[in-house]
Amino acid sequence: MVFSNLLLVFMISLQFGSYRMMIDNTLKSYTGHMQIQREGYNDDPKIRNSFKAIIPLAENLREQLGTTRIAARSLAFAMTSSEQRSYGLQIAGVEPNFEPNVSTLPGLINKGRYFSNNHAEEIVIGSVLARILRVDIGDELTLLGSGRDGSFAAGVVIVTGIFDSGNADIDRSMAQLPLAYFQSLFGMQDQGHSIVINADDLSRAAPLQEKVRTILGANDELVVLGWKDLQPGLQQAIQADLASAWFMYTVLIVLVAFSVLNTQLMSVLERTREFGVMLALGFKPARLGRLVITETLIMSTLGLTMGVLLGVMLTYYLSIVGFSYPGMEDMASRFNLPDRMYPGLSFLSIFLGPGLVFVFSILASAYPALRLFKLQPVSAMRAA
Repeated sequence: MVFSNLLLVFMISLQFGSYRMMIDNTLKSYTGHMQIQREGYNDDPKIRNSFKAIIPLAENLREQLGTTRIAARSLAFAMTSSEQRSYGLQIAGVEPNFEPNVSTLPGLINKGRYFSNNHAEEIVIGSVLARILRVDIGDELTLLGSGRDGSFAAGVVIVTGIFDSGNADIDRSMAQLPLAYFQSLFGMQDQGHSIVINADDLSRAAPLQEKVRTILGANDELVVLGWKDLQPGLQQAIQADLASAWFMYTVLIVLVAFSVLNTQLMSVLERTREFGVMLALGFKPARLGRLVITETLIMSTLGLTMGVLLGVMLTYYLSIVGFSYPGMEDMASRFNLPDRMYPGLSFLSIFLGPGLVFVFSILASAYPALRLFKLQPVSAMRAA
């Protein structure tokens, strides 16, 4: 019981910590913990579903919230052409000074540099797209698309950076432009599509989201969407993984319960003669049953206390120093991610597993206790 409780505390805490790390890494790569958008844009991301004064609003939020983890963005689709090939892709207009605070993409540039200023006629593309278009740093690309007002959007930009995210779809279909140049190119004026906001930690995302709603006030045109609205597939993946993990935990808990059942049943069988004597002296079967359950209760309490204590000590230590498995550091450096994992201690992760072990152990002692009600004093005392 001690070992199973220690294992459950550590594994559940590790699982919750890995979920937090997975969510943070996924959101900080591009989506952000939350976004301000025009009502309906998330379901219908058309270029016309934009809102005005996006850069001043982002500056106002940075000032009131006291954080630089806020950046404005705009999105459009365009045909990108080099001297040899053409390819359709999504173009994102970003604030060069603040985009690195809300996205890991600028840190994944392995060739060239990021934008020099917000009005520069420059573009950053993925490594796969660079191979498709057969371009390198310093080459020109022609952009052809449709502006917000229905006009013809055309421009020539210089490739200043090539990033490698490790995801072929992203590296093939996404590129970035400075936001001010993007607005000029696509006839956006001062408009944009989203303001991306990152919290210091995932646990602080919900309070921060409420603060943002308070700052926006009664602006019915804008909504603040959390990460579950922006990335519903991520939440579903976590739920599926949690369900499969709890199948394994349930097997462990059932094994412990059967172990307790076997121990208590053998204890009752080995003391059949003693129980027969006690029954002959006037003890009630219910009192003997309570004795067996009390023994299990003491054993389960000791197992719970020692297992939880050892599990918390181990998990707390690893939650501070972290740990990594072979190859994790190389993978993390490639994708601009943390190189260590940190278990997440909480009341739920500490007591959920051991609590179920405790309950199932007490229930397992019910059968040995009920057997005492069928025990006859004379036949019990004759037992060898």
